[in-house]
Amino acid sequence: MRIGIMGLGRIGAFHAETLSGLDAVDSLVVADPFADAAKAAGERFGAEVADSPEAVLRSGVDGVVIAAATDAHPRLVLAAVAAGVPVFCEKPVARTMSEGVAVLEAVAGSGVEIQIGYNRRFDAGFVAARAAVLAGELGALHTVRSTTLDPAPPPPAYIAASGGIFRDCAVHDFDIVRWVTGREVVEVYAAGGNRGADFIAAAGDADTVSSVLTLDDGTLAVVSNSRHNARGHDVRLELHGFLDSVAVGWEDRLPMRSVEPGVSFPGGTPYDFFMDRFAAAYRAELTAFTEVVAGRRTSPCTVADALEAGWIAEACALSLREHRPVRIDEVRAA
Repeated sequence: MRIGIMGLGRIGAFHAETLSGLDAVDSLVVADPFADAAKAAGERFGAEVADSPEAVLRSGVDGVVIAAATDAHPRLVLAAVAAGVPVFCEKPVARTMSEGVAVLEAVAGSGVEIQIGYNRRFDAGFVAARAAVLAGELGALHTVRSTTLDPAPPPPAYIAASGGIFRDCAVHDFDIVRWVTGREVVEVYAAGGNRGADFIAAAGDADTVSSVLTLDDGTLAVVSNSRHNARGHDVRLELHGFLDSVAVGWEDRLPMRSVEPGVSFPGGTPYDFFMDRFAAAYRAELTAFTEVVAGRRTSPCTVADALEAGWIAEACALSLREHRPVRIDEVRAA
């Protein structure tokens, strides 16, 4: 199988390394606006270097991975679909929801599979939690808690272009709450603040936020996010039902310190960043994409799926801005 990669920044290079180690992948074709990045990836992974995304699509690839800047996602997705080439695209689909909806409408009926990159769907813990919910082991859920805490803020330039903490960070929690519970979010209420890096507030964003999501069956989901967690990268999920409760992320590398007398858990080295926390999930995610390319499965995370998480992020941003509950239907209609 021959896979193209468009964009070789941090995540693109990481995907190139992962793909080069998959048995299903025979060769890579890479392209990046910065020629040195493409050349370095070509040398490191034995990949063919193309001078443009269009050249990647003309090179006979069986599938493409889009890891370019967000602004380029719609154009590159549509180019791949026009060429009849299955696509894996990092989230988000587009910078704005209107652009994302335009992509969804443009690819409808194309018959070309598009997989959007939400890696938590491929993490063993989250997979097991979803299986427990679907099997009825927890009974009806009443409370869900989802957490993403980064060890330190990204650079100011990243913050300025990120779209905000809800669209950039919390959107992973929104997606996984939907996927694990199998329910839709109908209303949100969000609060936030700035206690850390001044440049985040200067960009009109919050560095710490919490959101209460009401699901369509009445379950409440509490989502917590921060750009500041000195102990490490903390990603957790709790599911509380009337029969049982389960958790994801409560393991020895949890970046938390217990002060209970005689308790030594957790005793492992905390996760430093998302790439070590989700290394196995990224491998499973791209393995799934090779199965999509081979025609053995349909996309496990569609454009429509990604847009649902995006609407929740939009509603939370509006809720924070206006200090009120916001229904998802309201932002869809805006």
